[in-house]
Amino acid sequence: SLSRVPNSTCEKVAQSLDDYASCLRKTHLSDQQSKPAIVVGFLIKLSLSELGTTAPSLRFSKTCLKNVFSVILLFIYLLLMAVAVFLVYQTISDFREKLKHPVMSVSYKEVSLYDAPGIAFYPGKAKLLSCKHHYYDHIPPLVNPGQPGDIECTTQRINYTDPFTNQTMKYALVVQGPRDVKKKELVFLQFYLNGTDQDFSAIDYLLFSSFQEFINSPEKAEFMKDCESSYSGWKFSGGFRTWVKMSLQVQNENGREMETSVVNYIDQRTKPRSDQLFFVVFEWKDPFIQTVQDIITANPWNMIALLCGIFLALFKAADFAKLSVKWMIKIRKRHLKRSRQVMNHIN
Repeated sequence: SLSRVPNSTCEKVAQSLDDYASCLRKTHLSDQQSKPAIVVGFLIKLSLSELGTTAPSLRFSKTCLKNVFSVILLFIYLLLMAVAVFLVYQTISDFREKLKHPVMSVSYKEVSLYDAPGIAFYPGKAKLLSCKHHYYDHIPPLVNPGQPGDIECTTQRINYTDPFTNQTMKYALVVQGPRDVKKKELVFLQFYLNGTDQDFSAIDYLLFSSFQEFINSPEKAEFMKDCESSYSGWKFSGGFRTWVKMSLQVQNENGREMETSVVNYIDQRTKPRSDQLFFVVFEWKDPFIQTVQDIITANPWNMIALLCGIFLALFKAADFAKLSVKWMIKIRKRHLKRSRQVMNHIN
């Protein structure tokens, strides 16, 4: 109790000189002991105040960084979702486009013998003088051009109505074409037209796929009408040797492509040349049958798998975005709660 009493009180309390001296000593010792405690208390209060001011700022900076990164990730996933939607649209558009425009696939099959084609001639007033099969591209010279010769080809004559008018009667001479492509078989025909008042004279002809089908057909007139409606007609003129090279192309239905080369024939006859001579050669271009098919490159299973992957990515991104938004709201609420607690503590 004496340690907390001031010096003026020592005078009142002391009964003698010795009591007064002991009172002063006690007062001095208590002051020396209380000074370190005061300093330590001040330092503790200072450190606590510093910690109280720095710790909330650190927590605020970390929360802010987390929110920024969350927003960036959210925008990235939204961008990925937009890209996925665009890919879905592009995939469906490509699939529809490929369905509309199939790709043409060409394959070749080598053969040694073709099915003999049918060659339908429309000679008009011209007459067939000769028809022979030759091999290895060798045609012997004509001994008596313009004179009847041997007809060694299989021929068939037929009349039928024009399929486009149904009124005009047409006369056709159907000849069996070459078969052996390995031996370079060809068919050489010579026609003769005795006098003509036309400036340009020509003979029409038509190629169809199989001469045997024509022979076996019970309605040959209808068969020829169908062929004329389905295939293109060609011409060869007089005074030239027309060389027709055929190639077979199969596409949905049988079709034929031809390459025509014309060689000038020098007429060395001495009699007047008011009449016309027609020479034509038919042979196969190569031993390959060309098959053309329309292939749809769009595979529905690949498209379904791609769409499943894209939709899975969309759902995953949407789920992540939902969790990110919830986490941001939770962090925000926690930050506001801590701010209120600090404000209440300060108050």
